[in-house]
Amino acid sequence: MLYRMNSSCRFLRPYLHRTLQRSVKPEHARAYLSFQRRFAQTTAKPTEADNVTHDYEKRVKQLEQAGDLATYYPLNPHKADRTTAGRVHEVFARLKNDEVRTDVTVTVFGRVTSRRSSGSKLVFIDISDGAYTIQGLCNFGVLEKNGVPKEDFKHFSKLARKGDIFAITGHPTRTTSGELSILATEVPQCLAPALHQIPEEIENPETLARQPHVDFLVHKRRVATQRIRSGIISSMRKFFDEDGFLEVSTPILTAGAGGASARPFETSANEFPNDPLTLRIAPELFLKRLVIGSGERVYEIGTVFRNEGIDATHNPEFTICEFYEPYANLEDLIQRTETLFSTLKATVDKLMQENVVRENIAPLTVDLQAPFKRLEFIPTIEKAINRRLPDLSSQTAFDDLSALCKELDIPIAADATLPRLLDELAALYIEPLCTSPTFITHHPEVMSPLAKSFADPATDQRLSRRVELFIQGREYVNAYEEENSPFEQRRKFEAQLRRRDPDEAALNERGVDEGYVEALEWGLPPTGGWGCGIDRIVMLFSGTSRIADVQPFGSLRNVVALGKGRVGQS
Repeated sequence: MLYRMNSSCRFLRPYLHRTLQRSVKPEHARAYLSFQRRFAQTTAKPTEADNVTHDYEKRVKQLEQAGDLATYYPLNPHKADRTTAGRVHEVFARLKNDEVRTDVTVTVFGRVTSRRSSGSKLVFIDISDGAYTIQGLCNFGVLEKNGVPKEDFKHFSKLARKGDIFAITGHPTRTTSGELSILATEVPQCLAPALHQIPEEIENPETLARQPHVDFLVHKRRVATQRIRSGIISSMRKFFDEDGFLEVSTPILTAGAGGASARPFETSANEFPNDPLTLRIAPELFLKRLVIGSGERVYEIGTVFRNEGIDATHNPEFTICEFYEPYANLEDLIQRTETLFSTLKATVDKLMQENVVRENIAPLTVDLQAPFKRLEFIPTIEKAINRRLPDLSSQTAFDDLSALCKELDIPIAADATLPRLLDELAALYIEPLCTSPTFITHHPEVMSPLAKSFADPATDQRLSRRVELFIQGREYVNAYEEENSPFEQRRKFEAQLRRRDPDEAALNERGVDEGYVEALEWGLPPTGGWGCGIDRIVMLFSGTSRIADVQPFGSLRNVVALGKGRVGQS
């Protein structure tokens, strides 16, 4: 850059290398101000990107001076005795202080998380496999007896630093202070040096967004959260597999959004340029078609997309689990939910034994012991407001409920709909009661067009056979007995169309889903359907408040930033 000039740059115009002084002549002043603005950054404090670049250049130069760069990226060595730090902790947990297992040789691969020296002949490096860390004890006195030249040891001692990927081979031992270690029998081998210095902390949100790998290196809570996420997904698969469910994969590209109330992402395929496609917002309608065709219990864990806003608990791309169980009723769905959450609690409790999880995640304090509390939707609201709700199936239901909300001093949004008003009432009068695990049951029919419904004499309303699980005021599960009558399903779809809800944009444009109604004509057995957001469950068990913190690469906002290149690069 021009501001790094020296005497070799004298051929440039004088005002490019001389200290600029204001000129009394207007044309000279304009030139001065122009270049002052252009090169103002030369007197600014070095940015984070500048520091990163400087460290990178310094590190590369250091490695080049010590030898050929290629030697620091060797072919992955075959080691019959290769193991992990976690396995060493498990197998040799009973080693006594100062005991060395000279009859056993192991090789541990991992990233150096710490490097320390004690004099010129003793180097300690901590190597992590992600979940566990093991200390490497490199004593030149021991290495020399194994034929290691002093220059090789000095070379290792000089160049090894935090962040490097190393392999260390030696005997399991426990130091006098009780630290389980690997006593090196050969010089640790560098498999990939870190060319950037790992910072102690990162506060710049741009850096975190564009460098998620560095975020993981610095903030071990991110690693711990992904360990919990993986454990939860594996546990859910095992839970359903062992109970006879068939895992399936349904299309992500669809010719209709189908199965949920949300605005879809729209796209197209070159093969079908005249046919608009959407990214699925739910696999529900596909899964029910499989139940019709196979009669099997089915489930799917996968990604869905909703072209809506980003906040603490919502991201346009997220992971869900849905299952559909023929002949299951609402009580079956409730009991299966209670059992699943108890199973997930046991899974996470086991993961808490891992160092990286135990040190970064606080144990869940919510009592998940069944049975969970239950609250009925309409009776709970009516008790709280001390009055009856209007007939929610009438033609005037929206106007009547709006009038009631005004009486209760509840603000009504410009885009309010009947389901949205009911959601608002639930948020005000039911959800705050759901600190402990609570099932909200029997929502109004208008809120659940894909669920079976019935006339309830106690409330004089049409209600759905639906249940939602709330914990600490947040929804985790939505389940219901599926509407399997093609005649009732058509009626409910048409009622949606008459309301023209903004939430039903895809339905409004497409009309009644004739393909799905036709599928029901072939006979859907009485079926219980269930869905949960896996990201939210991970948030619950990891004590995380933002969905971006449980998704490996954060929210869509982070993903967009990730595509913008290096930090500091426009």
